[in-house]
Amino acid sequence: MTFDWSVIWTHRQALLEGAALTVGLTVLTMLLAVPGGIVLALMRLSSNKLLQSASLGFVEFFRNLPLILVIYWVFYVMPMAVDFQLSPLVTALVALVLNISAYNAETFRAGINSIRKGQLEAALAMGMSRRQAMFKVVIPQAGRRILPVIASTWVSLFKDTSLVSVIAVSELAYTAMQIRAQTFRVLEMLTAMAVLYWLMGYPQAKLVDWIHRKYGVKE
Repeated sequence: MTFDWSVIWTHRQALLEGAALTVGLTVLTMLLAVPGGIVLALMRLSSNKLLQSASLGFVEFFRNLPLILVIYWVFYVMPMAVDFQLSPLVTALVALVLNISAYNAETFRAGINSIRKGQLEAALAMGMSRRQAMFKVVIPQAGRRILPVIASTWVSLFKDTSLVSVIAVSELAYTAMQIRAQTFRVLEMLTAMAVLYWLMGYPQAKLVDWIHRKYGVKE
């Protein structure tokens, strides 16, 4: 068996562009899924039964479906249902945001519930509205507590972006597979893909470890 590692250097630009799209998709997804998770968590904690039920239904639906099925559903089924086709990249973003928002909702809900009720009652006693007390007192404290969990979700999301390759989004996994198909250099391209994912993922994992040590609740 002969190896041709030069194929990696020859296609370095495409691989780097794919890696950049992977990172960009991760960042954009989390930027949308964090506020989405907060809204869903507040709906679940609301006294309004309709909001509670809507949030619970959303979270349980998307949290218990495989992400790849959500991607396929948004790309193939939704256009048939509403007669509207999204681009592969937008489809990937929508599917990822729906999935991660459901997980973030439960993370935020747990974080908010971990704050002693006395904090909220004290804020209300000082004349704050319930909304002001929630956003100025409770959520900032909850945010610190859940930061390690959100960081772990980020790392999982970064790896899960590879699933959008099934709808031809040109992130790292899809780009590497396309080059493999064109050059027939299977081992070389799979190795290059693994190395790039590791080089990008390892610093993130170490950052998560640091966040756990610094912000993890030890009570």
